[in-house]
Amino acid sequence: MIEGRFGDKGQIYFDVDLIDENGLALPVEVILDTGFTEFVAMNKQDIECLDWVFLRQNKLKTAQGEATFDIYLGRVVIDRQMFEIPVFAGEEIQEILLGSQWLKTFTLLANYRESRVTLE
Repeated sequence: MIEGRFGDKGQIYFDVDLIDENGLALPVEVILDTGFTEFVAMNKQDIECLDWVFLRQNKLKTAQGEATFDIYLGRVVIDRQMFEIPVFAGEEIQEILLGSQWLKTFTLLANYRESRVTLE
C-alpha cells in the first residue's frame, strides 16, 4: 500500500520511483489521471535523462485531439514492486501522469473528507 495526498483542487498525488538504465532509483511525485488510459506519461526530455529503451511510436486520443507519442520501456517502483511498462513520452506533458491502467493492479481508496488516499 502507498499513501497519497490530495492537491488544492482535488488532484491525487503519489510518490513512486523511476529506475534509470543503470538501476538508480529516482523518487518522483506523480499525479493520478484516470482520464489517461495507459500506465505512465511524462515529458520526453525527462525520459531521455533516464536512458530508457525506445520501443515505437503510437497514436493516442487526448483532450486536444489525436497525438503521436514515443513509447519507451520504463521501470517504475510502486509499493516496493518493480514494473516494466510502456511509458508515453510527449513534449507538452508538464507532470508525470499515472494512468488508469494501474487500477487493474491496485485498488484506489480515496476519502476526501478524511484527507486519505491510498493505492493497495
